[in-house]
Amino acid sequence: MWTIISIIVAVVVLIAIVAGIYNNMVTLRNRIDNAWQHIDTQLQRRNDLIPNLVETVKGYASHEKEALTAVIEARNAATVAGTPEAKMQADNMLTGALRQLFAVAEAYPDLKANTNFMQLQGTLEDTENKVSYARQSYNDCVLNYNNAIQTFPGNIFAGMFQFKERSGFEAAEAAREVPSVKF
Repeated sequence: MWTIISIIVAVVVLIAIVAGIYNNMVTLRNRIDNAWQHIDTQLQRRNDLIPNLVETVKGYASHEKEALTAVIEARNAATVAGTPEAKMQADNMLTGALRQLFAVAEAYPDLKANTNFMQLQGTLEDTENKVSYARQSYNDCVLNYNNAIQTFPGNIFAGMFQFKERSGFEAAEAAREVPSVKF
C-alpha cells in the first residue's frame, strides 16, 4: 500500500516539476514577445515622426537630397519589414540615416533655430531613448529565456516542447559609426 502511495506521490511531484519548468519557459517566451511589441510600438512612433521631420528639413536644406532620400528609404524599409529580424536590420539602417540627417542639420543655423524642427528633434530623441530602453528590456528577456532553455533541467524539456533559442537585438556596425558630413 505504501509503495503505491509513494509511486503516486513521486509521479505527481514529477508532473508538477515538469509543469513548472514548462510554464516558466512559456512565461519567458511571452515576455520576449511582449518586449518586442514595446520596441515595435516605439519604432512605429518614430516612423510616424519622420515625415514631418523630413518636410521641415527640406524647407531649409533642400539641396541635401542624399541625406533626405536615405531617411525616407530607410523609413519605408522599416515600415514594410515583417519579421523581428528584418525590423531590427531596417531599424539599424534608419538609425544611421537619422544620425546623418541630424549631422547635416548642424550646418544650418536657421534650421536648428526653427521651433518646429526643435520640437520634432526633441520628440524623436525622446522616442530614441524609449527605443533604446525597450531594446535593453527585450535583450534582458531573451537572455533569461535562453538561459532557461539552455541550462539543466530546462534544456531537456526545451527540446521536448520545441522551445527554440531567440536572438537579441544587436546594433549594426553602421549604426555605431560617427556620421561624416561633407559639403
